Amino acid sequence: MERENNRGKRPNFSNKKSSLKSKEEKDKKELKIKISKWNEPLRLNKYLSNSGVCSRREADELIKAGAVSVNGEIVRELGVKVSPKDDIRYKGKKLSRERLVYILLNKPKDFVTTVKDKHADKTVIDLVKNACPERVYPVGRLDKNTTGILLLTNDGELTKQLTHPSYNKKKIYHVHLDKDLTKGDMLKISEGLQLDEDFIQPDTISYVDEEDKTQVGIEIHSGQNRIVRRIFESLDYKIKKLDRVYFAGLTKKNLPRGKWRFLTPQEISILKRKSFK
Repeated sequence: MERENNRGKRPNFSNKKSSLKSKEEKDKKELKIKISKWNEPLRLNKYLSNSGVCSRREADELIKAGAVSVNGEIVRELGVKVSPKDDIRYKGKKLSRERLVYILLNKPKDFVTTVKDKHADKTVIDLVKNACPERVYPVGRLDKNTTGILLLTNDGELTKQLTHPSYNKKKIYHVHLDKDLTKGDMLKISEGLQLDEDFIQPDTISYVDEEDKTQVGIEIHSGQNRIVRRIFESLDYKIKKLDRVYFAGLTKKNLPRGKWRFLTPQEISILKRKSFK
């Protein structure tokens, strides 16, 4: 009877389209609310905190000490409210009205790591466009075909530190090769390779699974462009998949591919203090 009743019926796709449209409208509405709230006046101590100067409690002390000016005038009174259009300065330095935002993305394949590229169909910014009203930027780059951990932020100082040539913190990659990596070639990589003018030696390299020698884990400190691909290509291996699983003390644990989350206050503190390997 159930088969007979369903015979000739067509799937109802209209409800699915309506549901998707409803979700898009909800996301847009939530973003407008965030932007609207962001333009509202806020207490000066919160403005200082959002700008990354200090905590709100410490901001109160700075205000009382006369270290903060609003539109050219020293403000010592607590509870003063300011707007994003006001000129807020701490020790003479103009502060950004934006709160600092830190987003961790598990980058999928085929997304370009850039803010805007007229030649790219999809960028990583497309994946986080509804996350916040602030404009965030990728910290460093991952190739279009490389997946894994990517940090996005509007904290220019932190970005400069993490992308500077002197930055010497480890990154871990899960590599899928087109053929088994021989013990001999693994030893060569482990002892270091001369790539053009650079001598590159990883910290560690090992098989992810002893039963599948096409999968390799490699830990490296070098921040050179395409360095992992160059290592294996120099020994006539092709990388089928490349996934960054660790960067700046951050991992993709509990973060599905293509999804993002905000960093926790503890993670931000660790980044700022560089207290990671």
